[in-house]
Amino acid sequence: MEELIPIASKLQDVLGALGQNTNLDLPQIVVIGGQSSGKSSVLESVVGRSFLPRGTGIVTRRPLVLQLFNTAGPDSTVDEEDDNDAVGKGGRESDEEKKFGQSDDGTNSRRTQRSKDSLNKSNDVRPNSSSMEGQEWGEFLHQPGRKYFNFADIRQEIVADTARLTGPTSKGINPTPIHLKIFSPKVLSLTMVDLPGLTKVAVQDQPEDIELQIRDLNVQYASNPNAILLAVTSANTDLASSDALKLARELDPLGERTIGVLTKLDLMDPGTDASEILHNKVIPLRRGYIGVVNRGQRDVDADLSIQVGLRNEERFFRTHPTYSRDRYLMNKLGTTNLARHLNGILISHIRECLPELKMRITGMMGDVQSELDALGSPEDENDEGGSRSALGGKLLGLLSKFSANFAAMIDGRASNTNQHHDGMPSLSNRGGG
Repeated sequence: MEELIPIASKLQDVLGALGQNTNLDLPQIVVIGGQSSGKSSVLESVVGRSFLPRGTGIVTRRPLVLQLFNTAGPDSTVDEEDDNDAVGKGGRESDEEKKFGQSDDGTNSRRTQRSKDSLNKSNDVRPNSSSMEGQEWGEFLHQPGRKYFNFADIRQEIVADTARLTGPTSKGINPTPIHLKIFSPKVLSLTMVDLPGLTKVAVQDQPEDIELQIRDLNVQYASNPNAILLAVTSANTDLASSDALKLARELDPLGERTIGVLTKLDLMDPGTDASEILHNKVIPLRRGYIGVVNRGQRDVDADLSIQVGLRNEERFFRTHPTYSRDRYLMNKLGTTNLARHLNGILISHIRECLPELKMRITGMMGDVQSELDALGSPEDENDEGGSRSALGGKLLGLLSKFSANFAAMIDGRASNTNQHHDGMPSLSNRGGG
């Protein structure tokens, strides 16, 4: 069943190349939440790398379609200690571990060499399959064939590609998505869409209707009936005022495809906890809630690694006086449990949606084939004599057909059922009503 997610990701690539003008609702996880709710931190923790733009205000200004691919072999296992290693002995993360009371078992040297090898490789270099083992890299759909081994460069490219459409100084948003694939032996296969955070007031140079623009963009993706909604809310705010849950309830009234994620559990007032919410007793969701603790702004400014942050998260829940005593809650806490939960739900959801998707794709392929048949068969490439005049005659014929069809559509004599998906009349419709 793990192969279902790469299949859905491939379909996502095709739609991305086509500009997503087709009406095909693919199963995916749509991340919604208010500004500063911790959406980006959740995504980075799931990936295990820091790669998203940071800042104040609206940082995510274009949808980011993030596809995670697990590159570990079927018989390989991730070494727990090696996975949690920092950059290396004597390096920055080793100092961070000492600062936070962590131990170093000496296995960091292997990680150190791999990290140095990754950083030293050019982004355009394609190593052979043997040297790719254990590597982590990213690829953008708008830069086919180019691999980014330095995740800081991925962040810079996201910022640069966003500026290409929104403008370098603009604070507005653009609905055109950025497609990013991340390959790693340490991730679970997932497809997630990160959207601009919901806001209420326009600031600085933002358009006056920025609230409506962001809401419409979130609704566009979240209204997909095959999308799983990941509603991210800060645990140190009133759940009843959650922008994410409010939008999710509008689009998913029964809560059947909504997963609640509580962030910043470590910032709740002393003596309080989110156990009632995590037990699904406050605002019930069919798929429940999962709590996480991400890196704070101080950790980000100090360049604290994701791996150290994950260990701090695990230690927080393990030593918490309430969470550590509830076995049920311990399965609902932590980024690792979140990733596993999302992976299982997405696989199950894709399996349920596949029959309908297959029927719709078959129908779309039939429509395209009809249009290709209307264009006629290609000329014989080996017949050089007279081929230019033959092609010219065929082109004139096609233009004549198109003109007749277009005139029929203007006159109201064209059948809507024979129109192309982009609103233009099909070439197979010969003008009759």
